[in-house]
Amino acid sequence: MDSKKGHLIGNVIPGSIAEEMNIEPGDRLLKINDQDISDIFDFQYLVQDEHLDILILKSDGEEWLLDIDKDFDEDLGIEFENGLMDNYRSCYNKCIFCFIDQMPKGMRDTLYFKDDDSRLSFLQGNYVTLTNMSDKDIDRILKYHLSPINVSFQTTNPELRCMMLGNRFAGEALKKVDRLCAPGTGIELNGQIVLCKGVNDGKELERSIRDLSKYIPNLQSVSVVPVGLSKYRDGLYPLEPFEKEDAIEVIDLIESWQRKVYAEHGIHFIHASDEWYFLAGRDFPEAERYDGYIQYENGVGMMRLLIDEFDEAIACISSKHRDHLDKVKRNISIATGRLVYPCIRDMAQKAMDACEGLKVNVYEIVNEFFGERITVSGLLTGQDIIKQLTGKELGSCLYLPENLLRSGEDYFLDDLTIGDVQRELGVNVGISKCDGHELAALLFDIPVEDTY
Repeated sequence: MDSKKGHLIGNVIPGSIAEEMNIEPGDRLLKINDQDISDIFDFQYLVQDEHLDILILKSDGEEWLLDIDKDFDEDLGIEFENGLMDNYRSCYNKCIFCFIDQMPKGMRDTLYFKDDDSRLSFLQGNYVTLTNMSDKDIDRILKYHLSPINVSFQTTNPELRCMMLGNRFAGEALKKVDRLCAPGTGIELNGQIVLCKGVNDGKELERSIRDLSKYIPNLQSVSVVPVGLSKYRDGLYPLEPFEKEDAIEVIDLIESWQRKVYAEHGIHFIHASDEWYFLAGRDFPEAERYDGYIQYENGVGMMRLLIDEFDEAIACISSKHRDHLDKVKRNISIATGRLVYPCIRDMAQKAMDACEGLKVNVYEIVNEFFGERITVSGLLTGQDIIKQLTGKELGSCLYLPENLLRSGEDYFLDDLTIGDVQRELGVNVGISKCDGHELAALLFDIPVEDTY
């Protein structure tokens, strides 16, 4: 038997069916109910059944045919070495706004991989352009009822979309949305528009919103985010940054459509990312306008939720744990990107107002690595943090937002680690989640559960 056949099992969840059946990491899954498995879609569809015949290739070459009875939809507890159980599909578009094309040379290889895999949209929430999706892929999505699918639209103007994506089939790919949103499919979608000044904004943006609103209720939401422009754009399409007046126009257009759509469908549907409100100098919308924060992972409503959670936590701690606050004696620091710095500074001041013994030094980190136009915290590097905080008052601990780090790892985009920052600055480094209760707990050195 070829040891490369099947799908390598990387982990078995303790207490799971797989563990009870003595399936182990290093084993390979060959078939389920005598059917070959192409990828994670096949696997997740087949394992829903209540009776399974699973063919396993053990690491010693022995084959086991396991007879399993379970509840419908009960998980087997198997995690595969390759999460997709197949090769990742890379992107063949030449988008004028692609951030990967704006990165300097010499970074780790994984940062240059462009994915455009519909399976990652379902599994991880990635946005796909549909240009890499075949009719067979659509058939499988409909058959397996894979939902939600996140689509990067940019525009509904077919000719303009071909130009923006650098792909002559990009306009035709929009027709796949018609199949996904046909009556009775039950497939849910979320959308994204990366807005480029003078390209797909203004009347083109209004056209896109109008066209996309016709896909409600399948299409639940669409976010509009400004293009990110690094300093490494030599030879790329000449894009210009948005200014305050531009942001005001974008917000006004989006909010006018929110009112129209809400009156008809009961959802706000089209959402401006937080960056527009920072740039326009406007207050963030109230929580109800974010439709349950459906576009949270795309930077829509993050600050509203963070501020509201933090205020709730401060009120709770002030009323229930006054004795603890009276004992606090702390001098700590927070470093963050330019975009959210004013909000974090104001939140730190609220904490200090509530606790006389607390001092929080909040520092704004300018992104010198990618360029000053990049203001989000998630693209800060270890070297910029070290350079700009050297010699500053940091207190007993420096807190950094968790989106600076690769998921599950402790290193930054430039491969420096938390340990490097601690060593160079001579201070302990803590990581703060983007959660108002977590942040309050860190500042006051109190259990999170005491902030509710």
